[in-house]
Amino acid sequence: MFADSHCHLNYPGLVEDQRAVIDRAQARGVTAMLNIATRESDWDAIIATADCEPGVWATVGIHPHEADAHPDVGTARLIEAATHPRVVGIGETGLDYHYDHSDRDQQRRSFRAHIAASRDTGLPIIVHTRDAEDDTAEIMADEMGKGAYPGVIHCFTASAEFATKALALGLYISISGIVTFKNARDLQAIATTLPADRLLIETDAPFLAPVPHRGRPGEPAFVADTAAFLARLRGVPVEELAAQTRANFFTLFDKAAA
Repeated sequence: MFADSHCHLNYPGLVEDQRAVIDRAQARGVTAMLNIATRESDWDAIIATADCEPGVWATVGIHPHEADAHPDVGTARLIEAATHPRVVGIGETGLDYHYDHSDRDQQRRSFRAHIAASRDTGLPIIVHTRDAEDDTAEIMADEMGKGAYPGVIHCFTASAEFATKALALGLYISISGIVTFKNARDLQAIATTLPADRLLIETDAPFLAPVPHRGRPGEPAFVADTAAFLARLRGVPVEELAAQTRANFFTLFDKAAA
């Protein structure tokens, strides 16, 4: 039984056939899915999907690409939205200096506001970081000094040094289908070293479909393929990795467990 710790069921590519997408995931043993928010206009729909599906939960948050468009979504608004019983996480948030779709200062302000909401609610923060390792690590450590908060580095593709820093702060690390790509040797090496009790798996669907589904929209069902590859990489039975990552999901997202 698998948990997809990060997917976008309300994105184009999945939402048009959402019922069948969820059915296909469940048929492959994916019994827990976290439906991730990236902009405020989608929150209601994302929560509505979780309301209708016992194995689906929701988050509220603003992606760094969307930070400029949401200057008024601060800590208070996130805390308010997070009171919904199906909302179990804050994000995704973080820093993306690869595309710079939003001003970097605004990205950093938004990231800190999300962390403050995580600290206040106790809900895990879902962190996106791309070409921004140093600033991401610095902000996370600085904010941890103000008070502890739980979280996960989603779709991990960063350095071993960044992984060490995130783990030292108590965060989890989530591995996506990128780990199955032929050119992902560095990520594969890091993935073998991550502690089992801090490891999550995800699809980031409809993006990043793993081998053997490259070229197709990703689906939560494909987390089973990522899990099988990662289990071989780590030298453990896939059943063991599935059970461990599913248990980790409910340990981190304990509101979903409750």
